[in-house]
Amino acid sequence: MADLFSVTAPLAIRFRDSGEKQIMIERIPYNDGLVFLPVFWTDTGVADALRYVPGPIEGDGPWKVGNAVITVLGCHGTDAELAGDFSRWQTRLLQLGEAYPEKADIETQMRVQAARVANLAIGDPRFDRSG
Repeated sequence: MADLFSVTAPLAIRFRDSGEKQIMIERIPYNDGLVFLPVFWTDTGVADALRYVPGPIEGDGPWKVGNAVITVLGCHGTDAELAGDFSRWQTRLLQLGEAYPEKADIETQMRVQAARVANLAIGDPRFDRSG
């Protein structure tokens, strides 16, 4: 079983109700779902870019989270728009270089913002993927 939070390949999320598609650059478990950051989140900051997807999380790839389906980018046919977005993001990462925060720092910022919005403590069990 592939754990959604340990997969290192780029992931795409598609919301079934709207058809909207995005690439998930960073993600952490939250409550009965997850929070994630899309491409170019560095332009707006975590507070504006953070997205919450209510769960539950099901499957082992593809995954279903509430009304969304998450797949490995490029799996089962390539989405040219998302592939282009990811290519531009890779270019941006090269431009940012060492200015791009460490994964642990990004996850902390995500937890802080999600906790702030929901009025929770950062160590709240809703951030625990085993729950």
